[in-house]
Parts: sequence; structure tokens; C-alpha cells
Amino acid sequence: MLDAAVQVILDKGAAVTLAQVAAAAGVSKSGLIHHFGSRDRLVVALVEDTNERFRETVRSHLDLSENYPGKMLRAYVRALCAGSAEAASARDFTSAPMWGGLYTIPAVVPVMEENAAWWDEQLALDGISPERIMIVRRAAEGIAMAALYGEQDGGGISTARDLLLELATDGTFRTPL
Repeated sequence: MLDAAVQVILDKGAAVTLAQVAAAAGVSKSGLIHHFGSRDRLVVALVEDTNERFRETVRSHLDLSENYPGKMLRAYVRALCAGSAEAASARDFTSAPMWGGLYTIPAVVPVMEENAAWWDEQLALDGISPERIMIVRRAAEGIAMAALYGEQDGGGISTARDLLLELATDGTFRTPL
């Protein structure tokens, strides 16, 4: 049901109805209500699930052989700037219109704040400066958005990923720009 809700929200935006999600999931509206209680609780469950899926995607990109600062940040970059279907799915969840609309639901705000705090904490444990974390993280998110909107091709994404990985490693670009 949550997968169906994601697809409906990506297609129709945050104003999605329970009836639309139920139809996409192949269940009755009352069945959906039975599981979640309300549209807002469905959306909160979706946001929690999406946050956890993205965390797992990033963890799957951790290179445990990298025994130097920036390991989690590099995994974050790889997750958002990879060419795989998994990365494309991760980029879906960075969609500003999708999340912006969900922020209008009061119960979503603390879930998103908790997720942002979790990422801030995890990345801070990485051993690199907060300024570098901010620049690399936000640049990776921007590249993901450009890819989502078809404004960046695979070659550009790959180049950006490599440059961001360098910044998350030693803070310099080894290749001329």
C-alpha cells in the first residue's frame, strides 16, 4: 500500500485522496482506513518508510574499506548520483514538489525534522567539517533534482558524482574544471 501511495503522490502530488491510493493499491478505501486510520496517518507512514528506505539505500553505498573521514557523506553522494534504478528511486524522494506539499500536513513536519536531525548527526560523525558536509550534501541533492527533471544526463551526473566524491575525500578537485 505504501508503494502505491508513493506512486500516486509522485503522479498527482500531495493532495492525493485515500480513494486514489486504494485504487492504485488494489484495496478498498475502508481497507486502507483500517490499516492507517486516516489520510494523514497514511502519509506519515509513507514519509517514515521513505526516509528509512533512503537511509538503507545510502547504507548500501557505504564502502567499509574507506578508513578515512567522509565515508557516510560519500555514500550519500553515491546514492543520489548513481546511475542505477535504485538511485533513480532515491532521487524521486528528493522531489521538492512532493515533499513541499507533504509539509502542509502538520503530523509530517516532526517526522521530517527528526529525519533531518538524524542525517545531520550521521554526517557530523563522519569527521569532516560541517561546511564541507553542507556543500557536498546540498550539491548532491541538487544534482539529483536536475536528474529527476531530466536536466542532467548520465555523463553529467557521473562527472558531478566524481567531483563531489573528491570534495568529500580531501576537499580539492584533482581534475581541472
